Amino acid sequence: MKNKASNPTEDYVRCDLRYLQLLAQSFPTIAAASTEIINLEAILHLPKPTEHFISDPHGESDAFNHVLKNASGYIKRKVEALFKDELSKREMQELCTLIYYPEQKLEMLHNQRNKRLDLDTFYVTTLNRLIKVCREVSSKYTRSKVRKALPKEFEYVIEELLHESAGSMGDKKYLYYNQIINTIIETRRADNFIIELSKLIQRLTVDHLHILGDIYDRGPGAHLIMDTLMNYHQFDIVWGNHDIDWMGAAAGNRACICNVLRMSLRYGNHATLEDGYGINLLPLATFAMDTYKDDPCKQFQMEHLRAEQKEDDKSERLVSMMHKAIAIIQFKEEARIIQRHPDFQMDDRNMLHLIDTEHGTIDLYGHTYKLNDSHFPTLMPEDPYALTAEEELVMQRIEHSFTTSDRLRQHINLLLTHGSMYNITNSNLMFHASVPLNKDGSLKPVSIRGKEYRGIELMQQVNRVVRAAFSADVNKAEHQYAVDYLWYLWCGKDSPLFDKDRMTTFERYFIDDTSAHTEKKGYYYRYGDNEAVMDMILDNFGVGGHHRHIVNGHVPVRTIKGETPIKANGKHLVIDGGFSLAYQPKTGIAGYTLTFHSRGLELVQHQPFTTAAEAIRKGIDIRSTRQIVELSQNRVYVKDTDKGRELQARVEDLKHLLKAYRMGIIKQNAK
Repeated sequence: MKNKASNPTEDYVRCDLRYLQLLAQSFPTIAAASTEIINLEAILHLPKPTEHFISDPHGESDAFNHVLKNASGYIKRKVEALFKDELSKREMQELCTLIYYPEQKLEMLHNQRNKRLDLDTFYVTTLNRLIKVCREVSSKYTRSKVRKALPKEFEYVIEELLHESAGSMGDKKYLYYNQIINTIIETRRADNFIIELSKLIQRLTVDHLHILGDIYDRGPGAHLIMDTLMNYHQFDIVWGNHDIDWMGAAAGNRACICNVLRMSLRYGNHATLEDGYGINLLPLATFAMDTYKDDPCKQFQMEHLRAEQKEDDKSERLVSMMHKAIAIIQFKEEARIIQRHPDFQMDDRNMLHLIDTEHGTIDLYGHTYKLNDSHFPTLMPEDPYALTAEEELVMQRIEHSFTTSDRLRQHINLLLTHGSMYNITNSNLMFHASVPLNKDGSLKPVSIRGKEYRGIELMQQVNRVVRAAFSADVNKAEHQYAVDYLWYLWCGKDSPLFDKDRMTTFERYFIDDTSAHTEKKGYYYRYGDNEAVMDMILDNFGVGGHHRHIVNGHVPVRTIKGETPIKANGKHLVIDGGFSLAYQPKTGIAGYTLTFHSRGLELVQHQPFTTAAEAIRKGIDIRSTRQIVELSQNRVYVKDTDKGRELQARVEDLKHLLKAYRMGIIKQNAK
């Protein structure tokens, strides 16, 4: 008996026929599908592009942008490798500074140079050097990808120069190459060309940027960092607790609004509020001057991180009064959320009713503490958590400023579009602070609206709650809970973005006894150097690969005390090293960044950055020290990455499409 003939479509159970028909719309012929397979197979064998990891920039826009421009020293290393036998150390640094800050550097050079011949020589030399650097950094990409990154004005010219080397051409091509350079100079387009070429080098040096949270607070330029990201080619963000605080403020959460204002006033950071987002501080200033005019507000004086922050005594006095005013309002607004949500288990944060104004003391944790300040003119004995009529009016006006700021809304939308609680890329699990753990190192169950979640399920549920705060598709109760939960994420004891037993804001302001300031960290921080626990977390998140890592920030690494960012036998990397000036005395450095390229994983330790102006004027780069975390024995290619696996799956689908064409299951559509 003969076997029954098989139906050829049965071969495509694994690769759905309907999907192949859709794929055929993009590749309607055997030739088109074959060409795409050839292209993808070639891409799979290119070196892996460079990823760049940055954590906790905290509004330090100058330092952040400089690290982006120099790719954590990667551009400098490329320049040194290319020109070590041709240029002096000073000349190489000048070339690097030009690549980082082309507009400013050219303006400075024009002010120094008067002779036309000298300027022409500079242009010829500089253009040739920049083309050589650009050719090197573009070598790991396809021509198609490089072409998409080219500036439209010089697209053809740059493509020609990148794929022709003057030193290896015959006489005719050599003349052709040099004529392009000469014509750029003769038509007075050299400055524009240098600027665009420098930006292209920056663009091609790093393929993907990972931000590990805390863009906001402390430094003066969080809005400028967000503007930079608005125009950055490829990036993702994991939210930090300071980012969530600003997101809560934009969503109208009054406690978050108060926190944002308090932090800004504490560090003299008015630029982000007023210049960045147009927040009107006049109602708060007027209220503070009336209410606290006779109060020295000593505990609320501005922390000067920069010399330029120093203001006249009258202005600083006003900031101190505003600072205290918003802190008291904050404690009241937080109490409202705590009263609405007993499930948050944060009753211990309500302290205003425990104040004994007559004796200037407060009873906390079984102790009676002396208060350093007992002037509370807006606390009503019958209900210390009620806002006065004046405080309510202030909050209404400030809340309106936050919820109607167009620029803030744009930046929050960027955080929502590109952000999440965690991210997994190329065997690297990224989150800002922690995954809550039990005392024994197991995953801790955390309750959200009466249901418990742990590990990846917790992160996913928090993602959903955060997005509900900005969604029009949820009911009123769900929306209100989500908006309130944004504040919990800022300071709640089981928040993956905080993970401490309490945030001792009140105690730090009003109690000098530092024993009341203690914030007990969650168990994740104790197990950070435990390889077995880190492996357990990686398993829970489904992170595979022989070389897998957890990368997070949040807690500055105190390098000055001998702490190391590399933990758990290299499985855990903590890269918050103190971008913020407020942390640098504690860390001894100015931040860590991480680069992951085709040769391996490198940690870069940065020294403090002064200003962009000084870097341009003196040609000073951030002093950085590299530390190899992992060096690949064999070079990593695109085929070894997450993107490579996607492309390989695409190749397999296209091969099925080819087979379907050749078997007549799908007809070609040649036109």
